[in-house]
Amino acid sequence: MFQLHVFLCFMASLQSHATTIGPVSDLLVANGNVSPDGFPRTAVLAGGTHPGPTIMAQKGDTFKINVTNQISNESMLTSTSIHWHGLFQHHSNQMDGTAFVTQCPITPGHSFLYEFNAGDQVGTYWYHSHYGVQYCDGLRGPLIIYDPNDPYRSLYDIDDESSIITLMDWYNLPSPQVQRQVVADSVLINGVGRYDGGPEVPFAVINVQPRKRYRFRLLNMACKPIYAAQRYSFILETNQPVDNYWVHANPDAGTNATAILRYAGSPNADPKNGTILDLAPLNETSLHPLYLPSSRLLQEPGIKLDLILGKNMTNYNFLVNGVQYISPSIPVLLQLLSGAMTAMDLAPNGSVYTLPRNKVIEVVFNPDNAPGGPHPFHLHGHSFAVIRSAGSNNYNYVNPIMRDTVDTGNSTGDRVTIRFITDNPGPWMLHCGLALVFAEAPEDVVASQPVNNASKQLCPLYNSAPQQNFPLPPVD
Repeated sequence: MFQLHVFLCFMASLQSHATTIGPVSDLLVANGNVSPDGFPRTAVLAGGTHPGPTIMAQKGDTFKINVTNQISNESMLTSTSIHWHGLFQHHSNQMDGTAFVTQCPITPGHSFLYEFNAGDQVGTYWYHSHYGVQYCDGLRGPLIIYDPNDPYRSLYDIDDESSIITLMDWYNLPSPQVQRQVVADSVLINGVGRYDGGPEVPFAVINVQPRKRYRFRLLNMACKPIYAAQRYSFILETNQPVDNYWVHANPDAGTNATAILRYAGSPNADPKNGTILDLAPLNETSLHPLYLPSSRLLQEPGIKLDLILGKNMTNYNFLVNGVQYISPSIPVLLQLLSGAMTAMDLAPNGSVYTLPRNKVIEVVFNPDNAPGGPHPFHLHGHSFAVIRSAGSNNYNYVNPIMRDTVDTGNSTGDRVTIRFITDNPGPWMLHCGLALVFAEAPEDVVASQPVNNASKQLCPLYNSAPQQNFPLPPVD
């Protein structure tokens, strides 16, 4: 959604990110009243804040996040699950947090301990509800895994909670009431924004010290927009005159977001300087990984999948290869553990694709008949090589960028192409608003993905709780 324009200086910290927790923590999910853009409403909050507390860990840490659900406002979903976006969950598929794929949701009054180790993964991630569109009601926050041997460490002085920047869209109605094609009421930088005709909420203030080098971690934690779920790190040198500077994030639709970059020693006032735009867009084809991906990803794939994205123009639901994804009543993981092995045996029928182990999979997206794009597709359980990017006709078989979320394009003829290796048995979702599930190496799931008793109890608890049925909101 956001096209970031870089001004005289860019960004740094905000006091709202002072709330941090470690990898072993309790996380209470409950309703709370917030007004990030000046409009008061009830939200679903993690740890009582929006965005939720930043989870900070070190490479190799084991996460033990005990999530307790105390949601009570029935104008929104009251059960919940939490996905740890970007973490592969090797041998811990049950902890992926994907409702009806790896678990049943956590019902009100109950808790679930998410316990997993991220292995060698380091970097900028985030967590969010993965039940319906509940995270649009506020349940989302950053998750950072620091690397004590960061190869870029010599290039910056500061990399902590003060250098985390979040972008989010915000809606002044509960998510079940938000029209499906609506423009966000506001865009938030570090949890603060303004809506058209609303009060002049004080801008988010991003504080920096002069003559320092900051490693910033920029997260798009939005719901509907383009580039949702993508993250970037960049290094900023605060080498400009001590002053206040404007920061903007421009969405593809609606009101842009504004914050203030404030050098220590400058007055607590709005910037007086004008905005100097750098209109050079960030081009995905110009991005390359520090370390080359597996050479297998650069050779002929073992399996090719063409995904035709579409939309049912009668009910306006999205389709993949002509099939609408409907969540099954039994999570796909539990179906696999019960012995279902083929796509015909697995629900939702037509939306589960079985993949053999240790193969290179190439996925080509065809968005020609999927309005409302570009659609940002996220693959659980993996990162992938972006062989062909949106807006490009070129294929990169040398040094493609590795991602877990990719923009699939908006132009007729776009054929975004990704590749990944099936080295992580289990059910993994590939989705944005459109969805399917890859059942990877079904025959190996029992040995690779054990399920504990607490996970097994989630479905009986969910099935015995009062069910919520929200009708789809109107299109416009």
